[in-house]
Amino acid sequence: MSLPQQMRFVDLPSFGGPEVMVIGKRPLPVPGHGEVLVRAEAVGINRPDVAQRQGSYPAPRDASPILGLELAGEIVALGPGVSGYRIGDKVCGLANGGAYAEYCLLPAGQILPFPKGYDAVKAAALPETFFTVWANLFQMAGLTEGETVLIHGGSSGIGTTAIQLARAFGAEVYVTAGSREKCEACEALGAMRAINYRTEDFAEVIKAETGGGVDIILDMIGASYFERNLASLAKDGCLSIIAFLGGALAEKVNLSPIMVKRLTVTGSTMRPRTPEEKRAIRDDLLSQVWPLLESGSVAPVIHKVFAFEEVIEAHRLMEDGSHVGKIMLRLG
Repeated sequence: MSLPQQMRFVDLPSFGGPEVMVIGKRPLPVPGHGEVLVRAEAVGINRPDVAQRQGSYPAPRDASPILGLELAGEIVALGPGVSGYRIGDKVCGLANGGAYAEYCLLPAGQILPFPKGYDAVKAAALPETFFTVWANLFQMAGLTEGETVLIHGGSSGIGTTAIQLARAFGAEVYVTAGSREKCEACEALGAMRAINYRTEDFAEVIKAETGGGVDIILDMIGASYFERNLASLAKDGCLSIIAFLGGALAEKVNLSPIMVKRLTVTGSTMRPRTPEEKRAIRDDLLSQVWPLLESGSVAPVIHKVFAFEEVIEAHRLMEDGSHVGKIMLRLG
């Protein structure tokens, strides 16, 4: 396969609003040991992309400085040490950076085949949210059949994924969302009760609905919800924090529920995880979640698909927060 010398990518000459992004050109990256080069057909937009663009979430030193953490497309080159894949394979994957481009390097341990029946847009909507939800809700918090879970930001890409996976594995799901329409969308996906955080106190609702609280909370808000999260957990419950949209510094918080109810507070980010940790998540997804995607019992929720050149508009929609599910870019 003859490859071009250069590729288009979303350049970030400076930090700031969506308008700072421009389409530029640069040489194609060359796959190193254990890497594949993928010609991108679709790319997912995620909150960390917005934070990196604004200057508050720098890329790791060993990662591409180009925005973007997930994509789907065709393998066009294999690095040394890669086995089990061939040029021409259709894959989606979790990138360490660099997905906002026509070509992107992916570690072989972070790619998966398209689920049967999926096109590139649907496949590209999977990696970031499914890796994150599986790692935090299932591997770390240990969600199991029959447990109850509260998912904040239920209408986000993470939220819509978490609702479906929790229900598929037999959990009872509660969520928060910011409008009646978003609450209805969450309940349509399987949430037992969606709480409008603008008009209701989620801690009061959870207490009324469950009596003793939920077993697990998946939280992307952080400080502003911390005390109410502790109040909303049942004995031996677990709070899993994955983002700080409501701040990272919690002051004057009553920590006694942690001791009295034997609570666990944990959290993680995906990007700093080791290749081995990400491979383990990938393997779990392939064996336990891909069959659900192929059967249709779980599916990504896609709000809108933009052309690659419309990346500014895509980021504006992400910041506006009116979407339900994923925002995507299509290439070609």
